[in-house]
Amino acid sequence: MKYDLSDRLVIGIASSALFDLTDCDAVFREQGEDAYRAYQETHLDDILEQGVAFPFVRRLLSLNDLADPSDPLVEVIILSRNDPDTGLRVMRSIAAHGLPISRAVFRQGRSPHRFMPALNMSLFLSANGSDVREAVADGLPAGHVLKTKRVDDDADRELRIAFDFDGVVADDSSERVYQDAGIDAFRAHEVRNVTTAHDPGPLKDFLAGINRIQRREEEERRQDPSCQPRLRVSLVTARDAPAHERLVRSLKQWGLRVNDAFFLGGIDKATVMRALDPHIFFDDQVSHLNGTAPATPSVHVPFGVVNTPPPASG
Repeated sequence: MKYDLSDRLVIGIASSALFDLTDCDAVFREQGEDAYRAYQETHLDDILEQGVAFPFVRRLLSLNDLADPSDPLVEVIILSRNDPDTGLRVMRSIAAHGLPISRAVFRQGRSPHRFMPALNMSLFLSANGSDVREAVADGLPAGHVLKTKRVDDDADRELRIAFDFDGVVADDSSERVYQDAGIDAFRAHEVRNVTTAHDPGPLKDFLAGINRIQRREEEERRQDPSCQPRLRVSLVTARDAPAHERLVRSLKQWGLRVNDAFFLGGIDKATVMRALDPHIFFDDQVSHLNGTAPATPSVHVPFGVVNTPPPASG
């Protein structure tokens, strides 16, 4: 009987996002592929340490306890540039950490993102920025996981996810207005189009998948009022009034929702993130992420006008 992914939230993750591969990467860069293969073989039974996205993945997979084990809500699949031999250490480390991940794609020296549609993936996370940019350029939802100093609290069972809006959940059409004509033109544009939903951005389907799990949590709480939801979603955006209304209306027209919305109007996102303390934050602008990443697991979504290189002069 085939294993159907169509009704699941499917995430693809590179080993570089799930584990700390600092030492392995240094061997590859400094000594080459043969030395890297030998290093991985020698250290096959050495368990890899947790990487930036590990707490997010662990918590996301824990939500499968809301469903029958034979029909999980969430599927996480490894998408790796390793070959199957060097990928053995990754799979052994996954088992040692107790993560219920059994499926993987190993593509020696090649970015595996082209298989995302075949595997119904709504997100691919990697610490390899060039792989992520290639995926986004191909119209696929991907994010570059940035280094952080945050230490996870294993006793905390909640999963907090934070999104920027423009260029992440929505497309970048309004951001283009802002970049071309400034804040006043942007606000006027949003007021004129307040009843017109934005076109979806790269992570809209991922948010839809998260919302499906939240609805399952609500069903559980209706049956047992003592059940506490573990999944909480926030929008943290530089928009403020009057541009906030089109955002809210767009979510409603899409049939999506968030628990919290922060309309900051230029207030530093990093200060809000320190208080909100999400396990992962998605934004399209490096200028914002430079402030959030040290204390918050942050993901750059290299989509849209703010990530388009300026034309070459001359």
